[in-house]
Amino acid sequence: MAVKEFSVQEKLVSICTLQKIDSKIDEINKLRGELPMEVKDLEDELEGYNMRLNAIESEIMIIKEDIKRKKNIQAEAAEMLKKYEKQQNNVKNSREFEAINKEIEIQELEIKAAEKKIKDAKYAIEEQEKMKEHALGLIAEKQEVLKIKKTELKKIIEETEVEEKELLVKREEAATQVEARLLTAYEKIRHNFRNGLAVVAVERDSCGGCFNVVPPQRQSEIRLHKKMIVCEHCGRILVDSELVEGIEI
Repeated sequence: MAVKEFSVQEKLVSICTLQKIDSKIDEINKLRGELPMEVKDLEDELEGYNMRLNAIESEIMIIKEDIKRKKNIQAEAAEMLKKYEKQQNNVKNSREFEAINKEIEIQELEIKAAEKKIKDAKYAIEEQEKMKEHALGLIAEKQEVLKIKKTELKKIIEETEVEEKELLVKREEAATQVEARLLTAYEKIRHNFRNGLAVVAVERDSCGGCFNVVPPQRQSEIRLHKKMIVCEHCGRILVDSELVEGIEI
């Protein structure tokens, strides 16, 4: 199948049409601004805070289980202490008395050690609860901001989505009318500039992109539509303002 040959005039019209459509789409994205990224960042932050909250709650559960075990140890030691104290009344010699006293000391130490560990664990829970409260505060704060940002973004999307869909359909159609090599060059130039302008008109004897002066002879060549001309300073495709004004999208 033969590849269609495009005249310079056709190339200029097609690429200028595509630029006009892309500029309209860019305007919509500019209107949305940083909101989509801000919403995404807030959602990521909230996910991180919720993970932290889950970790804190898990830690509190672990500490509470440890307190329960320590209380069991304490209770068992108290029972043993009672048992040995009763046995003290029935000792037959000093050797037995010393042995029971030793066991009593051991159980008392067990009770004190468990008591200290329980106290430390309760303090640890208090600290974790403070961290939990702080995390909950941050989550509530971020959720409120996220709600506002989402509402703003939703409103803008609702106001622009119909126009955007129409423009995207037009862009797809317009792109098929551009010569493949020219389309590749256009996308590359467009990618190089933050404002997305790859095709610009000569205005007030200057490039509409970088604003450097375009010589009169070059302006005459641009108006003839006999060849593709790019700005020698920024590399953008140059067209005359009449061509731009004559294109409707």
